[in-house]
Amino acid sequence: MRSFEFPVEAGHIQEFKRAVGDLDATFDPDAAAPPTFMVAADRYDPDYDRRLRSDRPWPPVAPESGSGFHAGMVFEYHRHPKAGEVLTATVADGEEWFKQGRRGGQLRFREIVTTFVDADGQRCVTARWINVRADNEVRE
Repeated sequence: MRSFEFPVEAGHIQEFKRAVGDLDATFDPDAAAPPTFMVAADRYDPDYDRRLRSDRPWPPVAPESGSGFHAGMVFEYHRHPKAGEVLTATVADGEEWFKQGRRGGQLRFREIVTTFVDADGQRCVTARWINVRADNEVRE
């Protein structure tokens, strides 16, 4: 489990809205973050493996073991974060499950859960990132 701070900035919210197609996004210092904005927290996570770093090439080289691919993202909102807040993000392993693949072998699904809390310790958002990869180990 690891934690880091995520400053919710009005300008960043505006940039994000424009990036997802809201061409009328204007600067609003009281703006609430759009629903998928929480993925922007990755910029502030010092341990995020696809974060741009000066000490290694971009894009990063995938690990030899194969990291799989992104299979889904779920956001559970307890309330929308607002510009000006600094949230604390805590990242932890979530559920793990297996499914039979169509080409034989099994698929391994892993969930990474990030919980965002405000300065009062109140939960704002719970985000679940789901990865999947082929698993060569036989499971019963």
